[in-house]
Amino acid sequence: MITPIYAVRFSWLLSVSWAVGIGLTTAQPAPAPGIPLLLNDLSAFTQATSNWRIVGNVRADLNKPNTLITDKGTGILANIPLANAPTDAKNPYKYDLVTTLQHGDVDLELDYMMASKSNSGVYLQGRYEIQLRDSWDIRTPNVHDNGAVYERWDDNRPEGQKGYEGHAARQNASRAPGLWQHLKISFQAPHFNANGQKTDNARVIRIELNGVSIQEDVELTGPTRGSAFTDEKALGPLRFQGDHGAVSFRNIRYVAYDKPRPELLTLKYAVYKGKYEKEPDYDKTAPESEGTTTILSASVNRIPNEFLIRYTGTLRVFEPGEYQFNLGAAGGGGMLKINNQLVIAPGESNGRGKITLPKGDLPFDLFYSKFADWAQPALGLTAAGPGIREYAISDGVGGNGEEVDPIIVDAPTNTILRSFMDMPRMDMPRMDSPGAANSQGRNLRVVHAISVGSPEKIHYTYDLDKGALVQVWRGSFLDATPMWHERGDGSSRPLGMVQRLGMPVLFLGKLASPQANWITDTTGSGYRPKGYILDENDRPTFRYQSYGASIDDKIRVLPEGKGIQREVTITNPASELYARLVSGTTISAVENGLYLVDEQEYVRLDDVAGAKPIIRNTNGLQELIVPVKGKLTYSILF
Repeated sequence: MITPIYAVRFSWLLSVSWAVGIGLTTAQPAPAPGIPLLLNDLSAFTQATSNWRIVGNVRADLNKPNTLITDKGTGILANIPLANAPTDAKNPYKYDLVTTLQHGDVDLELDYMMASKSNSGVYLQGRYEIQLRDSWDIRTPNVHDNGAVYERWDDNRPEGQKGYEGHAARQNASRAPGLWQHLKISFQAPHFNANGQKTDNARVIRIELNGVSIQEDVELTGPTRGSAFTDEKALGPLRFQGDHGAVSFRNIRYVAYDKPRPELLTLKYAVYKGKYEKEPDYDKTAPESEGTTTILSASVNRIPNEFLIRYTGTLRVFEPGEYQFNLGAAGGGGMLKINNQLVIAPGESNGRGKITLPKGDLPFDLFYSKFADWAQPALGLTAAGPGIREYAISDGVGGNGEEVDPIIVDAPTNTILRSFMDMPRMDMPRMDSPGAANSQGRNLRVVHAISVGSPEKIHYTYDLDKGALVQVWRGSFLDATPMWHERGDGSSRPLGMVQRLGMPVLFLGKLASPQANWITDTTGSGYRPKGYILDENDRPTFRYQSYGASIDDKIRVLPEGKGIQREVTITNPASELYARLVSGTTISAVENGLYLVDEQEYVRLDDVAGAKPIIRNTNGLQELIVPVKGKLTYSILF
């Protein structure tokens, strides 16, 4: 009998994140388009109550709790709670929406919009709730806030302890009500043996909210409170909560991982002593040691440096199709062949490759050559394929000494840090906007950036070269590892949910007409930065001169952390002076001086001295500008 080498089920997170530690460069599932849940009608769901409907557009009123306004059309799933809806003791979840889809291991991705003060949830397998809630004004989230893995419940436990095993989001990465939020969930279903006994608990491997990791490797010992079932199964439906509050969904996609993993069989190894920067002629080279093993590992060798390990065996493939492999070879290089075809060529310490594999037993050949003495020996190999989530085929032991403890800057009080700040170029559609182009490699470095953090966990970056507010974010403050680790490169990175406000350009400009091009540099503006002054709470007001005027630029966090307010005071302003507040792919007036930008933030005009704001088109984008004569106050709500 041939025993499969990969007998232990590693969780996706533990195995793949370890592989990154030894030099692999992939820490998340490979991007996949997924299967869309079509929202032309409600046919993807079992019987739907009248609170659920398919619509073409939806928006929220910030001042009206639990209210969504919809327009006719398709593509959006909206829950509009029924007024005075009767309860049903026999079916307490009758207003929830359940998919016909039954899933096990799955990656789920969707957009959702909360109404003000609303509450909802997504139940994986109908049993394990990921909380959705308007947590816009929350500083430190708990298990009832947005992005939480909801708690379990036991009425037999003492008061104050009935709820247990809930997991709050690591930080609040939520957007304001009425803005679309993006949720990505990687879920591992419970596993059962042939007798129906549970062998592995369910796990939330990872949750990303608006681009921020908020949950990782959460074990679920049983259904959470509000589960539609008391038992656990290998398969179950998605369930959308409908009895708590108004919510809408769109772009629901999933990738099911329901196929068996390939198995490595009859694995042999041979260790060769020496410095091998290319594959040797094995027939002419005697191994230092050789034998059989049950798993890929660098530990079969005892030579600390300048050696090569060759593994040969059989890869049994159950599901034909395209596979991706990722090989980490610390302090050297590696090579991978499967079915006598080269998958990863010899060379780099981090190698990736794709290959289409047939079903069956296929020859497997891998080598790891180490020749750099600064690294500890470590070998990692991951695989992903059709219906197979990326997993490690190596032992998960060791490291290459390259791991770096992050240098995190918190903001328990008002905090200022000056650094370089790298940003994607914004003279093109935003990458998370409809129709956005790929801007890889088109980053912009703000060289005189000042980032200002607050205990309210609302932060921003200011460009001293242009008097420009370039980004705001909610959550944790800064990762200064790139700046302070070893020699560093002088840059830091925001840690929370970031809203970028367009290309950093001069905030103030003289225009011959409202449609004239905005100036691209400071030539002719007389721009002179004058630093900043601090108030009694160490909050800066920036000062500069431009077009002969003196400007005070004061940015403050709004009450309840709902965004920031900017007050710009201009002494002796020039004529034909305009302020450029924001740019984006789409800007639309909503109501009462409120503008929606790319469905991701609001700009609210608080005091523009009666001036008329202008939305104008420029280079495929839109800008919101306003004439200024002395003082301008506006807020960014996000």
